[in-house]
Amino acid sequence: MFSPRFLRLRSAASLSSRCVSGRAPDMAEGNPLLHVSNVRNRLREIVGASTNWSDHQQALAERVSLSTMLAQSQSVLPAKRMRDSFLEVHLPLGSEPQLREKYLTFHNTVRFGRILEDLDSLAVLISYSHTFNPALKRSPLSIVTALVDKIDMRQQVIYPDCDIKFTGHVTWVGKTSIEAKMHMSQYRDGSYSPVLDATFVMVARDPENKRAAFVNPLQPEGPEEQKLLQEGQENKSRRVELSTASLLKVAPTDQERKIVHSLFLNTLDPKTVSFRSRILPPNSVWMEDAKLKGLEICHPQERNIFNRIFGGFLMRKAYELGWANACAFGGCRPSLVAVDDILFQKPVEIGSLLLLSSQVCYTQGKHIQVRVHSEVFDPLTHQHNTTNVFHFTFMSDRDVPNIVPQTYGESMLYLDGKRHFNQTVEH
Repeated sequence: MFSPRFLRLRSAASLSSRCVSGRAPDMAEGNPLLHVSNVRNRLREIVGASTNWSDHQQALAERVSLSTMLAQSQSVLPAKRMRDSFLEVHLPLGSEPQLREKYLTFHNTVRFGRILEDLDSLAVLISYSHTFNPALKRSPLSIVTALVDKIDMRQQVIYPDCDIKFTGHVTWVGKTSIEAKMHMSQYRDGSYSPVLDATFVMVARDPENKRAAFVNPLQPEGPEEQKLLQEGQENKSRRVELSTASLLKVAPTDQERKIVHSLFLNTLDPKTVSFRSRILPPNSVWMEDAKLKGLEICHPQERNIFNRIFGGFLMRKAYELGWANACAFGGCRPSLVAVDDILFQKPVEIGSLLLLSSQVCYTQGKHIQVRVHSEVFDPLTHQHNTTNVFHFTFMSDRDVPNIVPQTYGESMLYLDGKRHFNQTVEH
């Protein structure tokens, strides 16, 4: 088991299997473990962020002076091992009923949006563990989430009264970017069972979060870690390939064009056979009628350690809106299959008006692919700026209607949804 550099953590191996109630033994006995509520406190200590909103300007001004501590090249930074960034964090839902309220839904299930928030905070802390310099009191780096590459659910049920454990470490680095893999498991019937696997990509910036900053190289130990490093490089290559083939940049493939034309032919009215006369096929829903929108006013309470809106908060709100849309579309409470390719394009400033728009863009059998687009709206200039795009794959307990596009733009959304769904299935 890895030993982290600057956090006192207890190995999962120390957890005995004598507890069957869903409360892990160490949590019940009060042994020192990193509590999920302490993750963000630790992050504030690392960067020197203030916990008071009234002091945030002074804290930001003090961080500017840390720019002199930045490395001028990656070659001057010492290589780190994967074990240097390993962290284990506990979410004691079974042993702390007062904490459980924060994670509980009306249906007595766990709010997955809260899990997304915890994963985001953990990914940042893992990245700081990798770049930790014991000679410095505060880190000069501003590490933020660039992309949620993938979250795969390994079981559909998350119990609200059983302790949860998160583990993770850095698995690949570029010059200024870091890939962190995390795993979530839950204690039940005397042992921990896997719940999900997540891959986040983080980027390092200067203290003012204006330009890229170098991070420590990664030195794998043994064939297993070498394999993880290679997978990280392959993930990067795949992301570059997908970005190059984006429907926002290039035309659909021949096969995709045939799909769009087939969808169009299925909506022609056989009585008129006119381009303007369209009818909805049986067991189908127009894409235009499968939308759900929301608005968030971004208050200081939801800020991160750099006084922008916390990425986990954005993910939670997007997930909950996407889930509600899938629920309304499928007519039942859907379960999450995967979160795919969440791109953080721009930070969201405190005080912003955040517009969220969810769209069912592809369906197949019991599966519902939902795309959530978030943008900041300036009421004074009436300008809209995209900040994030989210992709969620849900599964209903019954077959759902087919989603049918009418316009060319909707057809591109359909194909994009199909691509993300296929990646989930193939993965």
